[in-house]
Amino acid sequence: MGQIVQGEGRFYIAGDGKDLAEITYRLEEATGNWIVDHTFVSEELRGQGTGEKLVRAVVDKAREARVKIIPECPYAAKQFERHKEYSDVLSGDGSAS
Repeated sequence: MGQIVQGEGRFYIAGDGKDLAEITYRLEEATGNWIVDHTFVSEELRGQGTGEKLVRAVVDKAREARVKIIPECPYAAKQFERHKEYSDVLSGDGSAS
């Protein structure tokens, strides 16, 4: 698996001139929360825990920035359910509504 790189509003893994995996988030203006809205893992990286590592990268960055996360993306939401240790950065009820 390649190196996780931080970009503008995303973390990603690149290879062969294309993104092999990424997780994207955007700022919710009203609250300052980050909305995680998309996770993608290519076929060649599936089954290696890549998506989980990307979610963890966003969680670590949110802790550092002292912001909360709204996991709008179903994959990210499932990771938050599975990893109770992420609850410190989970916004309210965890929904964007």
